[in-house]
Amino acid sequence: MKIIIVGGVAGGATTAARLRRLTEKAEIILIERGNHISFANCGLPYYIGDVIKNKKDLLVQTPEKFNKRFNVDVRIKQEVIKIDRKEKKVIIRNIETNKNYEESYDKLVLSPGAKPINPFKDINIEKIRTLRNVEDSVEIKDYIENNNIKNIAIIGGGYIGVEVAENLSNLNKTKITIIEKSSHLIAPLDEDMAKFIHKVLRDKGINVILNNGVKEIENEDDKLGIVLEDKKMSADFIILCIGVKPEDMLAVQADLKIYPRGGIEVDEHMRTNDEDIYALGDVVKIKNCVTEEFAHIPLAGPANKQARVVANNICGIETTYDGSIGSSILKIFDYNLGMTGINETTCKKNNIQYKTIILSPYSHATYYPGANMLNIKAIYENKTGKILGAQVFGKESVDKITDILATAIKMKMTAYDLEELDLCYAPPFSSAKSPVNLLGNSIVNEIEGLVKTVTWQEVEDLENNNNFEVLDVRTDKEYEEGAFNDCIHIPLDDLRNRLNDLDKSKTYLVYCRTGLRSYIACRILSQNGFEVQNITGGYHYLTCI
Repeated sequence: MKIIIVGGVAGGATTAARLRRLTEKAEIILIERGNHISFANCGLPYYIGDVIKNKKDLLVQTPEKFNKRFNVDVRIKQEVIKIDRKEKKVIIRNIETNKNYEESYDKLVLSPGAKPINPFKDINIEKIRTLRNVEDSVEIKDYIENNNIKNIAIIGGGYIGVEVAENLSNLNKTKITIIEKSSHLIAPLDEDMAKFIHKVLRDKGINVILNNGVKEIENEDDKLGIVLEDKKMSADFIILCIGVKPEDMLAVQADLKIYPRGGIEVDEHMRTNDEDIYALGDVVKIKNCVTEEFAHIPLAGPANKQARVVANNICGIETTYDGSIGSSILKIFDYNLGMTGINETTCKKNNIQYKTIILSPYSHATYYPGANMLNIKAIYENKTGKILGAQVFGKESVDKITDILATAIKMKMTAYDLEELDLCYAPPFSSAKSPVNLLGNSIVNEIEGLVKTVTWQEVEDLENNNNFEVLDVRTDKEYEEGAFNDCIHIPLDDLRNRLNDLDKSKTYLVYCRTGLRSYIACRILSQNGFEVQNITGGYHYLTCI
């Protein structure tokens, strides 16, 4: 059997390695138009920021070592330019010689990835760059260092844009600006949680411009003019992080099935509409496990899993890929941000009946030094408690908690299951009641009717409603340091003795610092005949958003 793989990195190279582990007899050819078949593309921003100092550390595997270990015919600086499905052959162009040649195949694997979006190709290509491969990161870093660049604009505030901004800020006293067309950075985040990110970046001196798209870029002598929707600014250098689109033109020309907005269509075996052609990685659309819709999820984790599925099926081991929930994590200076599952926007789009809850527990036992507060937002089905999505922000334990919740979403677990999870505990690592257990407890309390919750956004909408009063149950000292406007203040420990100060004809929206004491207050009040709702997230969350 002769197998040709188009493209390396997480999809193609992993497929080749798995194929060889399954069969020593197959002829495997890996075609890569770049210089490297396997590199750490997620590490590219950290090379620019000098966190990863040696370019060689980005190279996971060289063509020579890969060939020696896996007996794969690796051909770099060569590009498949045409697929002849009828004759089962491909036309390959040698980029160095500019000559074409043919190779037949029994099975063909497409893993060309996705390319950065660049609507400004006609402007100064030296001063406007995208970041896709090792060469891009080297050229960006060298240009900034050699030209004494002091003012950099990053257009697009997704994962890469934020990572690049952080790393550039580490280099020197360069002014960094992130320009984002939408209302917040990191599209999979809900807007309220994104405000934590905005604050961290701004506190570190990075200018964040939101709700402002780039209409045009102009050459201005030694600078670039950036025409926004409501103003104009200039920069010495621009890095485009607008997003990526699947490199599916090869598949289009071969008349393989493509989604209307791009991306190769594959079945659960990662097979295209041609039984001898497979596709994987950033070039395909895959099922979202929560909504069961097909979406473009360009992440390394799914690509690696798909590679195993492709190799298994080619070798006769029937294996299916069930989809992704888009789990991801991002470092932002001293903080970490974890995301998994779907957000509120997706719930509304798909008419999913959901509720949200905000928790602010500590990363580990507070009596052990170094505990840091976390901010956890969970999205769940309002009747069953099934976990649909989660967003976690903090300085430590973010990866652990996000991974636990990702497992819960993948396994279709509910809040009742989170309550019962038997998670490890020691003071330096967690609390006896893990933040995940607490999350389960809080959702179950809501479902079982022990408490009703309300968000700060909903509270602000009710400010002019005379039937509602906001009640602050924090200590006197906390209250003096800042409070919600026009609220009643009764410390929790005084509440039972001051019930007569409250009006049973009104509904009380109760808050404390994080939501725990206010829950206790809600239980006291509801059992004494008051209508109450707990403001999820507490005052800590309000001051951050």
